Amino acid sequence: MRRSRGRKLIGQMLVEKGHITDEQLEQALEAQKQSTQRLGEILMDLAFVEEEPLYDCLAEQLGVPYVNLTKKSPDPNVASLITRDMATRYVALPLGRGEEGTIQVAMAEPADVIALDDLKMKLQVQVEPMLAPASAIETAIDKVFSAAGGGGPSGAPEGIDDALSRSAGGGSLQLEDMDVLAQSVRDSGMLGGDTEEADDESRIDTDRIADVADEAPIIRIAKVLIQRAIQERASDIHVEPEAKGVRIRYRVDGVLHEIMTLPKYVHAPLLSRLKIMANMNIAERRVPQDGRIHIRHQGEDFDLRVSTIPTTLGEKCVMRILDKRGIMLGLGALGIDEDMMAEVGLLVQQPNGMILSTGPTGSGKTTTQYSVLNRINSIEINIITIEDPVEYQLDGISQVHVNRKAGLTFAIALKYFLRQDPDVILVGEIRDLETSEIAIQAALTGHLVLSTLHTNDAPSTVTRMIDMGVEPFLIASSVIGSLSQRLARKLCEECKEPYRPPRDQLLGLGFDPDAPENADVTFYKGQGCGNCRETGYRGRIGIFELLTMNGEIRELIVKRASADQIKEAAIANGMITLGEDAMRKARNGLTDIEEILRVVSTVR
Repeated sequence: MRRSRGRKLIGQMLVEKGHITDEQLEQALEAQKQSTQRLGEILMDLAFVEEEPLYDCLAEQLGVPYVNLTKKSPDPNVASLITRDMATRYVALPLGRGEEGTIQVAMAEPADVIALDDLKMKLQVQVEPMLAPASAIETAIDKVFSAAGGGGPSGAPEGIDDALSRSAGGGSLQLEDMDVLAQSVRDSGMLGGDTEEADDESRIDTDRIADVADEAPIIRIAKVLIQRAIQERASDIHVEPEAKGVRIRYRVDGVLHEIMTLPKYVHAPLLSRLKIMANMNIAERRVPQDGRIHIRHQGEDFDLRVSTIPTTLGEKCVMRILDKRGIMLGLGALGIDEDMMAEVGLLVQQPNGMILSTGPTGSGKTTTQYSVLNRINSIEINIITIEDPVEYQLDGISQVHVNRKAGLTFAIALKYFLRQDPDVILVGEIRDLETSEIAIQAALTGHLVLSTLHTNDAPSTVTRMIDMGVEPFLIASSVIGSLSQRLARKLCEECKEPYRPPRDQLLGLGFDPDAPENADVTFYKGQGCGNCRETGYRGRIGIFELLTMNGEIRELIVKRASADQIKEAAIANGMITLGEDAMRKARNGLTDIEEILRVVSTVR
């Protein structure tokens, strides 16, 4: 449940009502820093508060009633108006009829607008949400549907609801399920004319498209595409118009996979529906647009950054799925080994200086920066960020979004940040001389500055800044560390097996398979299985190279030494290169040689 502005914090409410003490709240807040659990869950785990007073306060905070399901049993006739799959998916159960024809529904997440939308559509009446613990709802669901002897109303025909329940409820996304939904769009009669006219997007009336975008089938298609992408751990959803259809692709572990092709007549209403969800202009189809969608799926919050562009075959839409769980895992989970972690820990504890993350687009720089902020975030530190765009909302941090139309650029924001008494400043990206000079000035005047650059490796950071026009002595005085990174796909633990890579590949990565010390090294490769969609990979891991400044490297920078000379000095001082870190991870069975060549071969 998200906390809106002006709403009292749950901890404060519990203290004010006498359910917990200030000391207990402090202890729970401290424990929360090391956990992804919510504060209420931690308070219950520590036995500081009972379930009923906690949920009383949560319900008051959300502005909905609390229902104790041990005292109020659901009406089986009302509860069975929805399928078991739907009840389980949303952790929600109809209890009975309320005043003015409403239906009271016990929900673990009463603020979940997608769940409320679906429930209203299914029940065909206004829904009155009531808060109840998820465990209590799940127990009630078992009782209701076990007694009924089935998963929902008897005799219900196979169709849209069954297709949606199978797809979004955790089952496989079947093409025939989407075909049922797509056919319903065509059968709605709002696309006008005959089949050929419906397939020609340019001849569809805009008002009719808007009407279809609000119809149940197209709403459900949009929801299934998003929910399934989250279940598949996708980072992006591509909705691409083709001559005869609409191609749907998911980017999973950095690689695009084609999921399905929908009929062409679905394209216009689907794009309109996604635009409505993202608060974009559905009537404007000639220029690119950006928007944002917030959803809650299986108890977790997700933000989708939506982008549309006009193409010759119609508008293309790409949705970036921003999963906050990734930045809450910590730096160790990103793939930084213990030695490098210790060095990073020393850098982020410095009172001033600049730490830069480098690498190509999509290499995980933003995730690393947020993980650092999450590690150092505390009540004693004032952290301000300027980003384009703000991807993740972090509690306790002031985040500012670049607005070039209003004149708010990285450089302008940085000037004003220095008047906000900051301890730590994050600059989304250093793109020009003005931004870099102000960031350096901030680093030299008692602030820790985090930012990113697009360079191939850590030593190239210096020469890139010099190319921008920054004086070498300023770089030597301000930059304290540069962390270069890539993302490589991890081998699937279920199907990886030992294999012998080609000798020339190993030699190209600086590994001599004939050397005596390498005789016992075993490499692995994924064979493909159901767990990894037959790819051999599941998940991704970071490959890192950390350059920390010392006297010798600072002297080389002032002398305008080349990136190669700086790299040699850094290696002599113990720097592990990207290639060496990648080989370490391959030798440990985390990835394979082909993946290393794919992501780090340009910096060998």
